[in-house]
Amino acid sequence: MSVSFSVQSAPARLDPKAVLTLLKPVTWFPPMWAFTCGAIAAGVPLSDRKALLALGIAITGPLVCASSQAVNDWFDRHVDAINEPSRPIPSGRIPGQWGLTIAIVWTVLCLVAALPLGAFGMSAVAIALLFSWGYSAPPFRFKRNGWIGNTAVGFTYEGLAWVTGAGIMLGNQVPPMPLVWLAILYSIGAHGIMTLNDFKAMDGDRRMGVNSLPVLLGAVGAARVASLVMLLAQTVVIGLLLWWNRPSHAIAIGVLVVVQAMMMWRFVQSPRERALWLSALGVPFYVSGMMITAFAVRTLPMIVEAGR
Repeated sequence: MSVSFSVQSAPARLDPKAVLTLLKPVTWFPPMWAFTCGAIAAGVPLSDRKALLALGIAITGPLVCASSQAVNDWFDRHVDAINEPSRPIPSGRIPGQWGLTIAIVWTVLCLVAALPLGAFGMSAVAIALLFSWGYSAPPFRFKRNGWIGNTAVGFTYEGLAWVTGAGIMLGNQVPPMPLVWLAILYSIGAHGIMTLNDFKAMDGDRRMGVNSLPVLLGAVGAARVASLVMLLAQTVVIGLLLWWNRPSHAIAIGVLVVVQAMMMWRFVQSPRERALWLSALGVPFYVSGMMITAFAVRTLPMIVEAGR
């Protein structure tokens, strides 16, 4: 079966507003939030590290995340011509090779901006950039498989950003294991969040051979998996907080999980129509739990000792 698509004729000049649309500021929040949670979880006074915190937030959002969006849109321009032809590249508002040029320039800017973060921060940024290119670009193109692609995004958007924030605040070192385990758990949960974004592109993904979870499992199956992954990850976090004698924080997150579960039950009844609804209204409860967790663990003896 042949698949056809078209990219609209490009205007003579690059539209500056289209560049901002390409970089998708609305997507910058998750890694910026995760970085901040990691910094708070490190248990050190942030008032002494304001400049470092601001730089880290700027790198995770407007630079690294923005560059990943440009990379993704360039290599997804053919799929977007089917799913979302109004996007900057398929619509022609970003003409010719400008999409690729912006992706490369933004990647270089990320590396330059990360120099003051030291070896640990620089390495984390480099890893994030490698994953962002590997997610979208051949020959790897992780996004061709929903299991692999969503894992890569969850790892970088949440886990790596969390670990980087904590490690930088602790003086460029790998954070204590409690923080690493929490980063891993929230990365796993983020796999489900990433799946929510795939429902709107089911038709184009199927035609272009992108095996997202909604394509592989069907809409209802993918909705169940996404919901289960998010809930299980947070349930384990609650268990760890109870183990670490942080019952009030555990209860607070438990309440957030119950609210999410009720919303997910409704989401599973009509996944394609309610995926964006759950993403907009349910995910904030998930990320709120991340911040509660950060404040819960910052006073753990192991964390306090690492910050001395």
